Amino acid sequence: MKKVGLVVKVSNPEAIKLADEIAGWVTERGGEVFADRTLAGMVRLGLAGVPVNIVAPEKFPDSIELLIVLGGDGTMLHAARLLDGRKVPILGVNLGSLGFLTAITVKEVFPLLERIFRGDCVVEERMTLSVELKRKDGGVMKHTVLNDAVIKGEAARLVRLETRINMEYVNTYRADGLIVATPTGSTAYSLSANGPILYPTIHSIIVAPICPFNLTNRPVVIPDWMTVDVTVSPDQANVELILDGQVEVPLESGDMVRIKRAQASVYLIKYEGKSYFDILRERLMWEVKTNRSGKA
Repeated sequence: MKKVGLVVKVSNPEAIKLADEIAGWVTERGGEVFADRTLAGMVRLGLAGVPVNIVAPEKFPDSIELLIVLGGDGTMLHAARLLDGRKVPILGVNLGSLGFLTAITVKEVFPLLERIFRGDCVVEERMTLSVELKRKDGGVMKHTVLNDAVIKGEAARLVRLETRINMEYVNTYRADGLIVATPTGSTAYSLSANGPILYPTIHSIIVAPICPFNLTNRPVVIPDWMTVDVTVSPDQANVELILDGQVEVPLESGDMVRIKRAQASVYLIKYEGKSYFDILRERLMWEVKTNRSGKA
């Protein structure tokens, strides 16, 4: 993997500095570095002074063999969308505030890169969701998400969302909204809505109402071969579809959103020795340290 792409949170000076160091490290070992115009300009003016290939967004995925993402989970979701389904492994380095997707620390980057360049790394497949918006006027839009698709009201008021799974009527939720999430997205918005935490390589889909009017409406988990259809009920206004927390699409009454497993996956490089449960303990602060008396 000698052709390395960089996606960096450019507002973070630490991320820019690390991108510069990585670019120098890759170049010294005979590799090539690819980036968009904004980042390329910043790195080329940095300490390493190495050449960086400027690639148009549409050509970026086909130019690289490895993608390194420096930032938080938002940067990682942006990077996954850039790949557009290409089978390019992603190395996510945590320079954000939480980081379930960018689980590798700065001190782990270069030892892991050494192993990657030797062809010795573990890649984990993460399923994605295909989101198809069918307008009541016949228009169709398609997107792919790694974390979730969320349908909710723009104002702080209940919306009514008729929901079917595999064409079978389930419920018309009266809630602030509805989240349809992957196992990867189970630790994102779904977690805040009391959704379950799923091991990220499980092939399942979460359907979780947000603050439902009826408190017995609970999140459900369905197999990945099922399809979720959500229709905006009549006389609903100010409703939107939010994709991975980054893309917002206005909805109108009668619009239907169909969500199912996508054919494409996202491939994340793991740091061996750090399990998913290690990450959960760190991020969710499950571990309570005790003093010598045994008290918390």
